[in-house]
Amino acid sequence: MFEELPILPPDSILGLAAECRADPNPDKVDLTIGIYMDESGNCPVFNAVRLAQRQLIDEEQTKSYIPPQGDPHFISGLVELVVGAEALGARAGCVGAVQAPGGCGAVRLGAEVLKASGTKGKVWVSDPTWPVHVPLITSTGLELGQYRYYDPATHGVDFVAMTEDLAAAGPGDIVLLHGCCHNPSGADLTTEQWRDITAMAVSQGFTPMVDLAYQGFGEGLDADVYGLRYLIEHVPEVVIAASLSKNMGLYRERTGLAIFVGPDTRAAEATVSQAKAAARRIYSMPPAHGALLAGRVLSDPVLRADWETELTAMCARINGLRSEFQHRLEESTGRDFGFIAKENGMFSFLGLSEDQAQRVRSKHGLYMLDSSRINIASLNSENMDRVVAAVTAVL
Repeated sequence: MFEELPILPPDSILGLAAECRADPNPDKVDLTIGIYMDESGNCPVFNAVRLAQRQLIDEEQTKSYIPPQGDPHFISGLVELVVGAEALGARAGCVGAVQAPGGCGAVRLGAEVLKASGTKGKVWVSDPTWPVHVPLITSTGLELGQYRYYDPATHGVDFVAMTEDLAAAGPGDIVLLHGCCHNPSGADLTTEQWRDITAMAVSQGFTPMVDLAYQGFGEGLDADVYGLRYLIEHVPEVVIAASLSKNMGLYRERTGLAIFVGPDTRAAEATVSQAKAAARRIYSMPPAHGALLAGRVLSDPVLRADWETELTAMCARINGLRSEFQHRLEESTGRDFGFIAKENGMFSFLGLSEDQAQRVRSKHGLYMLDSSRINIASLNSENMDRVVAAVTAVL
C-alpha cells in the first residue's frame, strides 16, 4: 500500500530551518522560523505564563476534556482583547467564538464555517501571504483568488493595485486580510487604507476574514487592531482567526480562537454550532493546557499587567532592532534600507534576489528564505555583525 507512496519535499520554511540545524558552521545564523527570540537567542517563557502554570499545577484536579467550544475564561478574555469592550457592547450577542489548535486551526475552522454557508465565492488572499493559508483554505473546498499587495520596488503596500484587484470581489466572496504585522512582508495598511477597505466591503458586499497572529508586536495591543475593530463597527459579518502563539509565547500549546461576528444572536449561534461540528470532524476536542494558562493571564489583573509589560518590552526590542539593522546596513552598503524601520512585526523582505539569498546561505551560513524574508527578532548583538557583513558581501 505504501510502496508507491511518493515522498514529499520538506516544507519550504521548516526544511530550511532543519538544514540550518544540521550545518556544522559555528557562525551560522537562522533567520527563517517566525518565532520571537530574545537577546540570547532563546524563545522565552513569559513570567505571567510561568506563574499561571504554577497555579494550574497546584490547583488542577482533573485531566478531563474541556467543553467542545473551549475554555470559557480563555474565550471571553481573548474575544475582549481582540474585539474590544466597546465593540462587544455595541454588538452584544452577535459575537461567537470556538477555541482551535493555534492560529492554523482558527483559520481552518473559519474556512469550514464559510464553506458550510454555501458560498460559491472566492477567498481572496494577498500576494504574498503566509504560505500555509493556501492549504488551510483550499482543504475545505473553497476556491482561492489573489490580490496584489506588496511592491518590491517601494518595499511597501501597493494599495492602488490592491484596490484594483479587490474591485472584482463581491457578495459571497471573502477577503483575507492580515490584522497587523503582515507575514511575510512586514508592510501594513494605514489607518486610512483600512477605512477604504471597509468602505469597499460595505459597498461591494464581500466578507472580511482577518488573520490576527501578532497583536501587540507592531504598535501595541489596541493600535494593532484598529483596522479590525473599524471593520467590526461597519461591516455586518467578519471572521477572525486569533492566536496567542506569538504575543503570549504559547507556540507549542497551540492556543487559537475562531471568532465570528454576525448580524444577530441567531447568526452567532449558527456559526458556533458549525465550527464545533467542524472541529469534531477534524480533531474532536480542543487542547486544554494553553487555553487554561491564557485564560488565567487574561482574567487575573496582576498576571495581565505583568504580561502586557513584558509584551510591550518585546515590541520595543523588535522596533529597536529594526532601527539598528537599518542603520548598520546603510553604513555598510551605502544603500537605502529605511523601509526596515517603517515595517511592523517580525518580518521583512531584504530585497535580495533568489541567487543572492542562496549565496548568502551557502557562503556565509546566513539562512533566510529564497524570497529574502527574514525574522528581525532573530537578530541580536552576537550575530548582527555577521548578518550585516554577509548581506553586504552579496550586494
